[in-house]
Amino acid sequence: MLDEPWTLSPAVALRPEPFGALAYHFGNRKLSFLKRPELVTVVRGLGDQPDVRAALLAAGVPEPQHASYVEALRGLAATDMIRPRETAPQNAPQTAGAPA
Repeated sequence: MLDEPWTLSPAVALRPEPFGALAYHFGNRKLSFLKRPELVTVVRGLGDQPDVRAALLAAGVPEPQHASYVEALRGLAATDMIRPRETAPQNAPQTAGAPA
């Protein structure tokens, strides 16, 4: 998972809370508690980074803590809160054009 691109599911809304955030999936009606503000930063940043490792580093998560964050992300993936991304990061410029 660390070297794979992931993103927040488009059906998920994050609501900020003092402890972190609530994640609600409008499709499957699941609710998850993100109990650390750093985890919220990682989840929000997934779509802007090339992979999970880069999102963790961008959020300032120390490498010795990566395994526990990956465990939390796997839990979010199991309920479709986050999903694999097969495209470029969301903020990367997209090239479009038809072959000649």
